[in-house]
Amino acid sequence: MPEVTRKQLVGALNTTADLLDVLGQEPFRANAYRGAARSLEATETPVADLVAAGFAGVPKVGKAIAADLTAYATTGLFAPLEDAASQVEPGVLGLFRVRGLGPKKIRALWDAGIDSLEGLREAAQDGRVAALKGFGPKSAATILEAVEFTLAAQDRQHLSTGLDVAETLAGWLDGLEARPAGDARRGLETVRVARVTVTGTAEDVTARLAGRVDDLAPVDPKPLLGGRVDGVPVEIAYAPAGARGALDLMMGGSTGYRESLRAKAKARGFDLSGRGLKREGTLLPTPTEADVLRELGLPLRPAEYRDPEHDEVWETLPPPAELVTVADLKGLLHTHSVWSDGAATLPEMVEEAVRLGGAAGGTFLGTGDHSRAAHYANGMSLERLRAYVREIRELQRAGLPILAGAEVDILEDGSLDYPDEDLLTLDYVVASVHSHFTLDRERQTARLVRAVSHPLVTLLGHPTGRLVLRRPGYALDLDAVLAAAAEAGTVVEINANPARLDLDWRETLRWRDRLTFAINTDAHVPAGLGDTRYGVAVARKAGLTPSQVVNTLGQQEFLAFVGRQRAARG
Repeated sequence: MPEVTRKQLVGALNTTADLLDVLGQEPFRANAYRGAARSLEATETPVADLVAAGFAGVPKVGKAIAADLTAYATTGLFAPLEDAASQVEPGVLGLFRVRGLGPKKIRALWDAGIDSLEGLREAAQDGRVAALKGFGPKSAATILEAVEFTLAAQDRQHLSTGLDVAETLAGWLDGLEARPAGDARRGLETVRVARVTVTGTAEDVTARLAGRVDDLAPVDPKPLLGGRVDGVPVEIAYAPAGARGALDLMMGGSTGYRESLRAKAKARGFDLSGRGLKREGTLLPTPTEADVLRELGLPLRPAEYRDPEHDEVWETLPPPAELVTVADLKGLLHTHSVWSDGAATLPEMVEEAVRLGGAAGGTFLGTGDHSRAAHYANGMSLERLRAYVREIRELQRAGLPILAGAEVDILEDGSLDYPDEDLLTLDYVVASVHSHFTLDRERQTARLVRAVSHPLVTLLGHPTGRLVLRRPGYALDLDAVLAAAAEAGTVVEINANPARLDLDWRETLRWRDRLTFAINTDAHVPAGLGDTRYGVAVARKAGLTPSQVVNTLGQQEFLAFVGRQRAARG
Protein backbone atom coordinates (compact mmCIF):
# COMPACT_ATOMS: atom_id res chain seq x y z
CA MET A 1 0.00 0.00 0.00
CA PRO A 2 1.12 3.67 -0.40
CA GLU A 3 3.27 5.07 2.40
CA VAL A 4 1.13 6.49 5.20
CA THR A 5 1.39 10.27 5.70
CA ARG A 6 1.66 12.31 8.88
CA LYS A 7 -1.72 13.87 8.05
CA GLN A 8 -3.33 10.43 7.92
CA LEU A 9 -1.80 9.37 11.24
CA VAL A 10 -2.93 12.55 12.98
CA GLY A 11 -6.36 12.32 11.39
CA ALA A 12 -6.85 8.73 12.52
CA LEU A 13 -5.93 9.61 16.10
CA ASN A 14 -8.19 12.67 16.27
CA THR A 15 -11.13 10.91 14.63
CA THR A 16 -10.79 8.04 17.08
CA ALA A 17 -10.86 10.51 19.98
CA ASP A 18 -13.97 12.22 18.59
CA LEU A 19 -15.80 8.92 18.16
CA LEU A 20 -14.91 7.80 21.68
CA ASP A 21 -16.44 11.04 22.96
CA VAL A 22 -19.59 10.40 20.93
CA LEU A 23 -19.77 6.87 22.36
CA GLY A 24 -19.36 8.22 25.88
CA GLN A 25 -16.39 6.01 26.63
CA GLU A 26 -13.60 6.77 29.09
CA PRO A 27 -12.46 10.39 28.59
CA PHE A 28 -8.84 9.49 29.35
CA ARG A 29 -8.72 7.30 26.23
CA ALA A 30 -9.89 10.12 23.96
CA ASN A 31 -7.40 12.50 25.61
CA ALA A 32 -4.61 9.98 25.07
CA TYR A 33 -5.32 9.83 21.32
CA ARG A 34 -5.52 13.65 21.05
CA GLY A 35 -2.25 14.04 22.93
CA ALA A 36 -0.57 11.54 20.62
CA ALA A 37 -1.95 13.43 17.61
CA ARG A 38 -0.49 16.73 18.82
CA SER A 39 2.90 15.13 19.41
CA LEU A 40 2.98 13.53 15.97
CA GLU A 41 2.00 16.81 14.34
CA ALA A 42 4.84 18.62 16.10
CA THR A 43 7.46 15.92 15.48
CA GLU A 44 9.74 16.69 12.52
CA THR A 45 11.11 13.15 12.20
CA PRO A 46 10.14 11.69 8.79
CA VAL A 47 7.18 9.33 9.00
CA ALA A 48 9.17 6.45 7.48
CA ASP A 49 11.72 6.77 10.30
CA LEU A 50 8.97 6.91 12.93
CA VAL A 51 7.40 3.74 11.55
CA ALA A 52 10.77 1.96 11.37
CA ALA A 53 11.39 2.82 15.02
CA GLY A 54 7.91 1.76 16.07
CA PHE A 55 7.22 5.38 17.14
CA ALA A 56 9.64 4.94 20.02
CA GLY A 57 10.48 8.15 21.84
CA VAL A 58 7.56 10.20 20.50
CA PRO A 59 6.04 12.03 23.49
CA LYS A 60 2.54 10.88 24.50
CA VAL A 61 2.66 7.92 22.13
CA GLY A 62 2.52 4.93 24.47
CA LYS A 63 3.25 1.33 23.59
CA ALA A 64 -0.34 0.43 22.71
CA ILE A 65 -0.89 3.46 20.47
CA ALA A 66 2.55 2.96 18.90
CA ALA A 67 1.70 -0.65 18.04
CA ASP A 68 -1.62 0.39 16.48
CA LEU A 69 0.07 3.15 14.46
CA THR A 70 2.74 0.76 13.21
CA ALA A 71 0.05 -1.70 12.14
CA TYR A 72 -1.82 1.15 10.40
CA ALA A 73 1.30 2.02 8.40
CA THR A 74 1.53 -1.60 7.26
CA THR A 75 -2.11 -2.57 6.71
CA GLY A 76 -3.92 0.71 6.18
CA LEU A 77 -6.23 -0.03 9.12
CA PHE A 78 -6.13 1.77 12.48
CA ALA A 79 -7.70 -0.75 14.80
CA PRO A 80 -9.03 1.65 17.49
CA LEU A 81 -10.73 3.75 14.80
CA GLU A 82 -12.22 0.70 13.11
CA ASP A 83 -13.54 -0.50 16.46
CA ALA A 84 -15.07 2.87 17.39
CA ALA A 85 -16.54 3.42 13.91
CA SER A 86 -18.20 0.00 13.99
CA GLN A 87 -20.27 1.16 16.98
CA VAL A 88 -21.90 4.16 15.25
CA GLU A 89 -24.11 4.53 12.21
CA PRO A 90 -22.02 5.15 9.06
CA GLY A 91 -23.52 8.60 8.48
CA VAL A 92 -22.61 9.85 11.96
CA LEU A 93 -18.99 10.35 10.91
CA GLY A 94 -20.17 12.87 8.32
CA LEU A 95 -21.71 15.05 11.04
CA PHE A 96 -18.22 15.96 12.27
CA ARG A 97 -17.77 17.93 9.06
CA VAL A 98 -20.51 20.38 10.04
CA ARG A 99 -19.17 23.58 11.52
CA GLY A 100 -20.13 23.96 15.18
CA LEU A 101 -20.95 20.33 15.87
CA GLY A 102 -18.80 18.61 18.47
CA PRO A 103 -19.10 15.15 20.00
CA LYS A 104 -21.75 16.13 22.59
CA LYS A 105 -24.11 17.69 20.07
CA ILE A 106 -23.55 14.87 17.61
CA ARG A 107 -24.47 12.38 20.32
CA ALA A 108 -27.66 14.32 21.05
CA LEU A 109 -28.56 14.33 17.35
CA TRP A 110 -27.84 10.63 17.02
CA ASP A 111 -29.97 9.84 20.06
CA ALA A 112 -32.78 11.74 18.31
CA GLY A 113 -32.44 9.53 15.23
CA ILE A 114 -30.48 12.04 13.15
CA ASP A 115 -27.55 10.05 11.75
CA SER A 116 -26.55 11.58 8.39
CA LEU A 117 -25.93 14.92 6.74
CA GLU A 118 -29.10 14.63 4.68
CA GLY A 119 -31.07 13.66 7.76
CA LEU A 120 -29.66 16.63 9.65
CA ARG A 121 -30.70 19.02 6.89
CA GLU A 122 -34.25 17.67 6.95
CA ALA A 123 -34.42 17.84 10.74
CA ALA A 124 -33.15 21.42 10.77
CA GLN A 125 -35.76 22.36 8.17
CA ASP A 126 -38.75 20.67 9.80
CA GLY A 127 -38.14 21.91 13.35
CA ARG A 128 -36.86 18.72 14.99
CA VAL A 129 -33.42 20.19 15.70
CA ALA A 130 -34.91 23.37 17.17
CA ALA A 131 -37.01 21.23 19.52
CA LEU A 132 -34.03 19.34 20.94
CA LYS A 133 -32.76 20.29 24.39
CA GLY A 134 -29.68 22.50 24.10
CA PHE A 135 -30.36 23.60 20.51
CA GLY A 136 -33.29 25.99 19.81
CA PRO A 137 -34.42 27.91 16.68
CA LYS A 138 -31.31 30.08 16.33
CA SER A 139 -28.97 27.10 16.67
CA ALA A 140 -31.08 25.12 14.18
CA ALA A 141 -30.85 27.93 11.62
CA THR A 142 -27.07 28.09 12.04
CA ILE A 143 -26.79 24.31 11.70
CA LEU A 144 -28.97 24.34 8.56
CA GLU A 145 -26.69 26.91 6.93
CA ALA A 146 -23.60 24.92 7.95
CA VAL A 147 -24.91 21.54 6.79
CA GLU A 148 -25.94 22.94 3.41
CA PHE A 149 -22.43 24.35 3.01
CA THR A 150 -20.99 20.93 3.96
CA LEU A 151 -23.21 19.05 1.53
CA ALA A 152 -22.24 21.41 -1.29
CA ALA A 153 -18.54 20.87 -0.55
CA GLN A 154 -18.50 17.14 0.23
CA ASP A 155 -17.31 16.03 -3.21
CA ARG A 156 -14.21 18.23 -3.19
CA GLN A 157 -10.77 18.15 -1.52
CA HIS A 158 -8.39 20.88 -0.40
CA LEU A 159 -5.84 21.96 -2.98
CA SER A 160 -3.09 20.49 -0.79
CA THR A 161 -4.73 17.05 -0.89
CA GLY A 162 -5.36 17.20 -4.62
CA LEU A 163 -1.79 18.24 -5.35
CA ASP A 164 -0.32 15.64 -2.99
CA VAL A 165 -2.28 12.85 -4.66
CA ALA A 166 -1.57 14.11 -8.20
CA GLU A 167 2.15 14.38 -7.45
CA THR A 168 2.13 10.90 -5.88
CA LEU A 169 0.54 9.55 -9.06
CA ALA A 170 3.11 11.38 -11.17
CA GLY A 171 5.88 9.75 -9.14
CA TRP A 172 4.41 6.29 -9.67
CA LEU A 173 4.13 7.03 -13.39
CA ASP A 174 7.77 8.01 -13.72
CA GLY A 175 8.98 7.59 -17.28
CA LEU A 176 5.66 8.54 -18.87
CA GLU A 177 6.14 12.34 -18.61
CA ALA A 178 3.39 12.51 -16.00
CA ARG A 179 2.12 15.96 -15.04
CA PRO A 180 -0.69 17.18 -12.73
CA ALA A 181 -3.75 18.35 -14.63
CA GLY A 182 -7.23 19.73 -13.99
CA ASP A 183 -8.13 21.71 -10.87
CA ALA A 184 -4.77 21.13 -9.18
CA ARG A 185 -2.78 22.34 -12.18
CA ARG A 186 -4.87 25.51 -12.32
CA GLY A 187 -4.37 26.13 -8.60
CA LEU A 188 -8.03 26.10 -7.58
CA GLU A 189 -8.60 26.18 -3.84
CA THR A 190 -10.45 22.87 -4.02
CA VAL A 191 -10.08 19.83 -6.24
CA ARG A 192 -12.84 17.45 -7.30
CA VAL A 193 -10.61 14.83 -8.92
CA ALA A 194 -6.81 14.53 -8.74
CA ARG A 195 -5.82 14.32 -12.40
CA VAL A 196 -2.59 13.63 -14.25
CA THR A 197 -1.75 13.28 -17.94
CA VAL A 198 0.87 10.93 -19.36
CA THR A 199 2.48 9.95 -22.63
CA GLY A 200 1.70 6.28 -23.14
CA THR A 201 -1.07 3.71 -23.27
CA ALA A 202 -3.63 2.29 -20.88
CA GLU A 203 -1.41 -0.76 -20.51
CA ASP A 204 1.58 1.45 -19.56
CA VAL A 205 -0.49 3.15 -16.86
CA THR A 206 -2.03 -0.05 -15.52
CA ALA A 207 1.37 -1.75 -15.26
CA ARG A 208 2.63 1.04 -12.98
CA LEU A 209 -0.50 1.61 -10.90
CA ALA A 210 -1.76 -1.94 -10.31
CA GLY A 211 -1.98 -2.47 -6.55
CA ARG A 212 -1.47 1.23 -5.88
CA VAL A 213 -4.75 2.73 -7.08
CA ASP A 214 -8.01 1.28 -5.77
CA ASP A 215 -10.70 0.33 -8.32
CA LEU A 216 -8.51 1.26 -11.29
CA ALA A 217 -10.66 0.95 -14.44
CA PRO A 218 -11.38 2.66 -17.77
CA VAL A 219 -13.59 5.76 -17.67
CA ASP A 220 -15.63 7.03 -20.61
CA PRO A 221 -14.93 8.98 -22.66
CA LYS A 222 -11.54 7.36 -23.16
CA PRO A 223 -8.53 7.79 -23.09
CA LEU A 224 -8.99 7.84 -19.32
CA LEU A 225 -8.49 5.56 -16.32
CA GLY A 226 -10.12 6.28 -12.97
CA GLY A 227 -9.85 5.04 -9.43
CA ARG A 228 -9.12 6.19 -5.87
CA VAL A 229 -6.03 6.87 -3.79
CA ASP A 230 -6.66 7.14 -0.04
CA GLY A 231 -10.31 7.72 -0.88
CA VAL A 232 -9.58 10.63 -3.24
CA PRO A 233 -10.97 10.20 -6.78
CA VAL A 234 -8.21 10.14 -9.41
CA GLU A 235 -8.10 10.18 -13.20
CA ILE A 236 -5.15 9.39 -15.42
CA ALA A 237 -5.43 10.50 -19.05
CA TYR A 238 -3.05 9.03 -21.61
CA ALA A 239 -2.10 9.80 -25.21
CA PRO A 240 0.73 9.09 -27.68
CA ALA A 241 3.43 11.73 -27.87
CA GLY A 242 1.97 13.26 -31.02
CA ALA A 243 -1.38 13.99 -29.36
CA ARG A 244 -0.13 14.98 -25.91
CA GLY A 245 -0.71 18.70 -26.48
CA ALA A 246 -4.41 18.20 -27.20
CA LEU A 247 -4.75 15.94 -24.16
CA ASP A 248 -3.14 18.50 -21.86
CA LEU A 249 -5.45 21.25 -23.16
CA MET A 250 -8.57 19.15 -22.68
CA MET A 251 -7.49 18.17 -19.16
CA GLY A 252 -6.10 21.57 -18.24
CA GLY A 253 -8.96 24.04 -18.12
CA SER A 254 -12.46 24.71 -16.83
CA THR A 255 -15.46 23.19 -18.61
CA GLY A 256 -16.20 26.51 -20.24
CA TYR A 257 -12.63 26.88 -21.46
CA ARG A 258 -12.66 23.41 -23.04
CA GLU A 259 -16.02 23.96 -24.72
CA SER A 260 -14.87 27.30 -26.07
CA LEU A 261 -11.73 25.73 -27.53
CA ARG A 262 -13.72 22.95 -29.19
CA ALA A 263 -16.15 25.47 -30.68
CA LYS A 264 -13.33 27.64 -32.02
CA ALA A 265 -11.60 24.57 -33.47
CA LYS A 266 -14.82 23.44 -35.16
CA ALA A 267 -15.37 26.90 -36.65
CA ARG A 268 -11.90 26.64 -38.21
CA GLY A 269 -12.53 23.19 -39.69
CA PHE A 270 -10.83 21.12 -36.95
CA ASP A 271 -12.00 18.50 -34.47
CA LEU A 272 -10.38 18.84 -31.02
CA SER A 273 -10.63 16.24 -28.24
CA GLY A 274 -8.43 14.45 -25.73
CA ARG A 275 -7.50 12.04 -28.51
CA GLY A 276 -5.85 14.77 -30.53
CA LEU A 277 -6.41 17.53 -33.09
CA LYS A 278 -7.84 16.38 -36.42
CA ARG A 279 -8.48 18.10 -39.76
CA GLU A 280 -10.68 16.26 -42.26
CA GLY A 281 -10.18 13.08 -40.25
CA THR A 282 -6.37 13.33 -40.25
CA LEU A 283 -4.59 13.44 -36.88
CA LEU A 284 -2.15 16.35 -36.75
CA PRO A 285 1.11 16.14 -34.77
CA THR A 286 0.65 18.32 -31.67
CA PRO A 287 3.08 17.23 -28.95
CA THR A 288 2.53 20.42 -26.90
CA GLU A 289 -0.35 22.75 -26.09
CA ALA A 290 1.41 25.49 -28.04
CA ASP A 291 1.40 23.26 -31.14
CA VAL A 292 -2.38 22.82 -30.92
CA LEU A 293 -3.05 26.51 -30.53
CA ARG A 294 -0.63 27.39 -33.32
CA GLU A 295 -2.60 25.16 -35.69
CA LEU A 296 -5.80 26.87 -34.56
CA GLY A 297 -4.33 30.37 -34.80
CA LEU A 298 -5.11 31.05 -31.14
CA PRO A 299 -2.93 32.48 -28.36
CA LEU A 300 -1.66 30.20 -25.59
CA ARG A 301 -3.66 30.90 -22.44
CA PRO A 302 -1.65 29.94 -19.35
CA ALA A 303 -3.11 27.22 -17.14
CA GLU A 304 -3.44 29.67 -14.22
CA TYR A 305 -5.81 31.78 -16.32
CA ARG A 306 -8.20 29.11 -17.61
CA ASP A 307 -11.21 29.88 -15.43
CA PRO A 308 -14.32 31.93 -16.30
CA GLU A 309 -13.18 34.85 -14.13
CA HIS A 310 -10.18 35.23 -16.45
CA ASP A 311 -12.09 35.23 -19.74
CA GLU A 312 -12.13 39.01 -20.24
CA VAL A 313 -8.86 39.92 -18.54
CA TRP A 314 -6.27 37.20 -19.03
CA GLU A 315 -4.55 38.84 -22.00
CA THR A 316 -3.91 41.92 -19.84
CA LEU A 317 -2.23 39.88 -17.08
CA PRO A 318 1.51 39.11 -16.87
CA PRO A 319 2.80 35.95 -18.57
CA PRO A 320 3.68 33.01 -16.28
CA ALA A 321 7.40 33.80 -16.39
CA GLU A 322 6.71 37.13 -14.66
CA LEU A 323 4.40 35.79 -11.93
CA VAL A 324 5.51 35.41 -8.32
CA THR A 325 7.11 32.08 -7.37
CA VAL A 326 7.88 30.36 -4.09
CA ALA A 327 11.56 31.16 -4.56
CA ASP A 328 10.74 34.89 -4.71
CA LEU A 329 9.54 34.94 -1.11
CA LYS A 330 12.10 36.09 1.43
CA GLY A 331 10.06 36.80 4.53
CA LEU A 332 8.00 34.04 6.12
CA LEU A 333 5.64 36.35 7.97
CA HIS A 334 2.77 35.49 10.32
CA THR A 335 4.05 32.37 12.06
CA HIS A 336 3.34 30.96 15.52
CA SER A 337 5.51 29.46 18.25
CA VAL A 338 5.16 28.06 21.76
CA TRP A 339 4.63 31.65 22.94
CA SER A 340 1.01 31.13 21.88
CA ASP A 341 -0.46 28.04 20.20
CA GLY A 342 2.49 26.91 18.09
CA ALA A 343 4.34 23.65 18.67
CA ALA A 344 7.95 24.81 18.29
CA THR A 345 10.23 27.40 19.84
CA LEU A 346 11.28 30.56 18.03
CA PRO A 347 14.81 29.23 17.31
CA GLU A 348 13.30 26.01 15.94
CA MET A 349 11.01 27.96 13.62
CA VAL A 350 13.92 30.10 12.43
CA GLU A 351 16.05 27.01 11.86
CA GLU A 352 13.37 25.44 9.67
CA ALA A 353 12.87 28.66 7.71
CA VAL A 354 16.59 28.84 6.99
CA ARG A 355 16.73 25.13 6.15
CA LEU A 356 13.90 25.43 3.65
CA GLY A 357 15.46 28.46 2.01
CA GLY A 358 14.35 28.74 -1.60
CA ALA A 359 12.34 25.52 -1.35
CA ALA A 360 9.61 27.40 0.52
CA GLY A 361 10.79 30.95 -0.04
CA GLY A 362 12.26 32.64 2.96
CA THR A 363 15.50 34.03 4.23
CA PHE A 364 14.04 35.39 7.48
CA LEU A 365 11.22 34.51 9.86
CA GLY A 366 8.53 36.96 10.89
CA THR A 367 6.75 35.95 14.09
CA GLY A 368 3.03 36.38 14.72
CA ASP A 369 1.97 34.91 18.04
CA HIS A 370 -1.52 35.60 19.35
CA SER A 371 -2.57 38.51 21.53
CA ARG A 372 -4.28 38.28 24.91
CA ALA A 373 -7.91 38.15 23.66
CA ALA A 374 -7.12 34.79 22.02
CA HIS A 375 -7.05 33.07 25.40
CA TYR A 376 -8.05 29.76 23.77
CA ALA A 377 -4.78 29.96 21.79
CA ASN A 378 -2.55 30.83 24.75
CA GLY A 379 -2.65 34.49 23.74
CA MET A 380 0.07 36.63 25.31
CA SER A 381 -0.64 39.01 28.16
CA LEU A 382 1.15 42.34 28.07
CA GLU A 383 3.84 40.96 30.38
CA ARG A 384 4.36 37.92 28.16
CA LEU A 385 4.34 40.07 25.02
CA ARG A 386 7.19 42.13 26.43
CA ALA A 387 9.15 39.00 27.36
CA TYR A 388 8.51 37.63 23.87
CA VAL A 389 9.89 40.77 22.25
CA ARG A 390 12.94 40.61 24.55
CA GLU A 391 13.65 37.04 23.44
CA ILE A 392 13.39 38.03 19.78
CA ARG A 393 15.79 40.94 20.29
CA GLU A 394 18.24 38.56 21.96
CA LEU A 395 17.96 36.17 19.01
CA GLN A 396 18.57 39.06 16.63
CA ARG A 397 21.70 40.03 18.54
CA ALA A 398 22.83 36.41 18.25
CA GLY A 399 22.55 36.75 14.46
CA LEU A 400 19.30 34.88 13.81
CA PRO A 401 17.20 36.24 10.91
CA ILE A 402 13.99 36.97 12.82
CA LEU A 403 11.58 39.89 13.21
CA ALA A 404 9.17 40.63 16.05
CA GLY A 405 5.56 40.56 14.95
CA ALA A 406 2.29 39.62 16.61
CA GLU A 407 -1.13 38.58 15.36
CA VAL A 408 -3.25 41.06 17.25
CA ASP A 409 -6.96 40.46 17.64
CA ILE A 410 -9.38 42.94 16.14
CA LEU A 411 -11.87 43.52 18.95
CA GLU A 412 -15.61 43.82 18.44
CA ASP A 413 -15.49 47.59 17.96
CA GLY A 414 -12.52 47.46 15.57
CA SER A 415 -9.91 48.52 18.13
CA LEU A 416 -6.80 46.41 18.69
CA ASP A 417 -6.00 44.07 21.56
CA TYR A 418 -2.77 45.83 22.64
CA PRO A 419 -2.09 49.50 23.46
CA ASP A 420 -0.26 51.53 20.83
CA GLU A 421 2.84 51.87 23.00
CA ASP A 422 3.23 48.08 22.99
CA LEU A 423 2.44 47.77 19.27
CA LEU A 424 5.29 50.22 18.65
CA THR A 425 7.78 47.78 20.19
CA LEU A 426 7.01 45.30 17.38
CA ASP A 427 8.64 45.32 13.96
CA TYR A 428 5.24 44.83 12.33
CA VAL A 429 1.63 44.07 13.25
CA VAL A 430 -0.82 41.54 11.79
CA ALA A 431 -4.44 42.38 12.68
CA SER A 432 -6.96 39.53 12.45
CA VAL A 433 -10.52 38.60 13.42
CA HIS A 434 -10.85 35.57 15.70
CA SER A 435 -14.18 36.28 17.39
CA HIS A 436 -17.65 37.78 16.87
CA PHE A 437 -18.04 36.11 13.49
CA THR A 438 -21.82 36.58 13.59
CA LEU A 439 -21.93 40.38 13.68
CA ASP A 440 -24.26 41.81 11.04
CA ARG A 441 -22.75 42.97 7.75
CA GLU A 442 -22.71 46.66 8.65
CA ARG A 443 -21.03 46.21 12.04
CA GLN A 444 -18.52 43.66 10.73
CA THR A 445 -17.57 45.98 7.88
CA ALA A 446 -17.15 48.99 10.18
CA ARG A 447 -15.06 46.87 12.53
CA LEU A 448 -12.59 45.84 9.83
CA VAL A 449 -12.48 49.28 8.20
CA ARG A 450 -11.44 50.76 11.55
CA ALA A 451 -8.80 48.08 12.07
CA VAL A 452 -7.14 48.37 8.63
CA SER A 453 -7.08 52.15 9.06
CA HIS A 454 -5.11 51.94 12.34
CA PRO A 455 -1.73 53.63 11.85
CA LEU A 456 0.23 50.72 13.33
CA VAL A 457 -1.41 47.85 11.43
CA THR A 458 1.01 46.52 8.83
CA LEU A 459 -1.26 43.90 7.33
CA LEU A 460 -4.72 42.39 7.61
CA GLY A 461 -4.69 38.65 8.32
CA HIS A 462 -7.07 36.13 6.67
CA PRO A 463 -9.46 38.94 5.66
CA THR A 464 -12.77 37.09 5.30
CA GLY A 465 -12.35 34.40 7.96
CA ARG A 466 -13.39 31.60 5.64
CA LEU A 467 -12.29 28.00 6.13
CA VAL A 468 -12.25 26.17 2.81
CA LEU A 469 -14.79 23.31 2.76
CA ARG A 470 -15.61 24.09 6.40
CA ARG A 471 -17.29 27.50 6.64
CA PRO A 472 -17.90 30.57 4.47
CA GLY A 473 -16.49 33.94 5.45
CA TYR A 474 -18.38 36.28 7.76
CA ALA A 475 -20.89 38.78 6.40
CA LEU A 476 -19.18 42.00 5.34
CA ASP A 477 -18.75 44.50 2.52
CA LEU A 478 -15.36 43.23 1.42
CA ASP A 479 -14.89 45.96 -1.17
CA ALA A 480 -15.33 48.61 1.52
CA VAL A 481 -12.71 46.93 3.71
CA LEU A 482 -10.23 46.52 0.85
CA ALA A 483 -10.79 50.13 -0.25
CA ALA A 484 -9.96 51.28 3.28
CA ALA A 485 -6.84 49.10 3.26
CA ALA A 486 -5.78 50.59 -0.07
CA GLU A 487 -6.29 54.13 1.22
CA ALA A 488 -4.30 53.42 4.41
CA GLY A 489 -1.55 51.50 2.61
CA THR A 490 -2.33 48.38 4.69
CA VAL A 491 -1.09 45.10 3.22
CA VAL A 492 -3.70 42.36 2.70
CA GLU A 493 -2.78 38.77 3.46
CA ILE A 494 -3.14 35.77 1.20
CA ASN A 495 -3.16 33.14 3.92
CA ALA A 496 -1.37 30.14 2.42
CA ASN A 497 -2.79 27.57 4.82
CA PRO A 498 -4.72 25.25 2.46
CA ALA A 499 -7.66 25.29 4.88
CA ARG A 500 -7.91 29.08 4.44
CA LEU A 501 -6.43 30.43 1.16
CA ASP A 502 -7.86 33.76 2.25
CA LEU A 503 -7.95 36.24 0.46
CA ASP A 504 -9.62 34.25 -2.33
CA TRP A 505 -7.91 34.48 -5.72
CA ARG A 506 -11.02 35.93 -7.37
CA GLU A 507 -10.99 38.91 -5.00
CA THR A 508 -7.24 39.20 -5.31
CA LEU A 509 -7.62 39.33 -9.09
CA ARG A 510 -10.15 42.16 -8.83
CA TRP A 511 -7.94 44.17 -6.47
CA ARG A 512 -4.51 43.28 -7.84
CA ASP A 513 -3.76 46.80 -9.12
CA ARG A 514 -4.92 48.62 -5.98
CA LEU A 515 -3.37 46.71 -3.08
CA THR A 516 -0.12 45.27 -1.82
CA PHE A 517 -0.32 41.65 -0.67
CA ALA A 518 1.61 39.29 1.60
CA ILE A 519 1.72 35.50 1.16
CA ASN A 520 1.80 34.14 4.70
CA THR A 521 1.79 30.57 5.97
CA ASP A 522 0.21 31.12 9.41
CA ALA A 523 2.41 28.14 10.33
CA HIS A 524 1.93 26.65 13.80
CA VAL A 525 4.53 23.89 13.30
CA PRO A 526 7.84 24.01 11.39
CA ALA A 527 6.44 21.84 8.58
CA GLY A 528 3.71 24.44 8.03
CA LEU A 529 6.31 26.83 6.60
CA GLY A 530 6.18 24.75 3.44
CA ASP A 531 2.60 25.86 2.78
CA THR A 532 3.86 28.88 0.85
CA ARG A 533 3.27 26.92 -2.39
CA TYR A 534 -0.50 27.08 -1.92
CA GLY A 535 -0.53 30.80 -1.29
CA VAL A 536 1.67 31.30 -4.34
CA ALA A 537 -0.86 29.32 -6.40
CA VAL A 538 -3.55 31.81 -5.32
CA ALA A 539 -1.31 34.75 -6.15
CA ARG A 540 -0.44 33.38 -9.57
CA LYS A 541 -4.10 32.86 -10.46
CA ALA A 542 -4.61 36.52 -9.60
CA GLY A 543 -1.71 37.56 -11.84
CA LEU A 544 0.53 38.86 -9.06
CA THR A 545 4.18 39.64 -9.73
CA PRO A 546 6.91 39.80 -7.06
CA SER A 547 6.63 43.60 -6.87
CA GLN A 548 3.04 43.27 -5.62
CA VAL A 549 3.95 40.91 -2.75
CA VAL A 550 5.61 42.62 0.21
CA ASN A 551 7.40 39.57 1.57
CA THR A 552 9.51 39.27 -1.55
CA LEU A 553 11.53 42.00 0.17
CA GLY A 554 14.59 41.11 2.21
CA GLN A 555 14.63 41.63 5.97
CA GLN A 556 16.01 45.16 5.97
CA GLU A 557 13.91 46.14 2.94
CA PHE A 558 10.80 44.92 4.72
CA LEU A 559 11.66 46.93 7.83
CA ALA A 560 12.14 49.97 5.62
CA PHE A 561 8.72 49.31 4.06
CA VAL A 562 7.08 49.25 7.50
CA GLY A 563 8.95 52.43 8.41
CA ARG A 564 7.65 54.22 5.32
CA GLN A 565 4.15 52.90 5.97
CA ARG A 566 4.15 54.27 9.53
CA ALA A 567 5.74 57.57 8.51
CA ALA A 568 3.10 58.13 5.83
CA ARG A 569 0.43 57.77 8.52
CA GLY A 570 2.11 60.22 10.84
